[in-house]
Amino acid sequence: MSTTEFPSEDVPLATGERFVTIQDSPEFAELRRKLRRFVFPMTALFLAWYASYVLLGAFAHDFMAAKVFGNVNVGLLIGLGQFLTTFVITGLYVRFADRELDPRAAAIRAEAQAS
Repeated sequence: MSTTEFPSEDVPLATGERFVTIQDSPEFAELRRKLRRFVFPMTALFLAWYASYVLLGAFAHDFMAAKVFGNVNVGLLIGLGQFLTTFVITGLYVRFADRELDPRAAAIRAEAQAS
């Protein structure tokens, strides 16, 4: 049994021409610009953070092995920080998408379905 829902007869089917028109619209360009302005810097920052962790692990053994308290060392704390950073970035992106991307995408979608 297929769960695919077909559009109702009230909603016109989009054509390739319509998609090109949407892609060329200033609203869509703004949506893509907003996405890139968030994603690219955040990705670069996280990759730099991750690369520093890997490089410290490879070349700064004494630093990474330094005990902070008990059997917990700097390497373990930085490793846990990687997980924490991932969750923080995910939360920031969700908030950003809810505030900035989703309303714009919904407006573009509504305009496409209206015409």
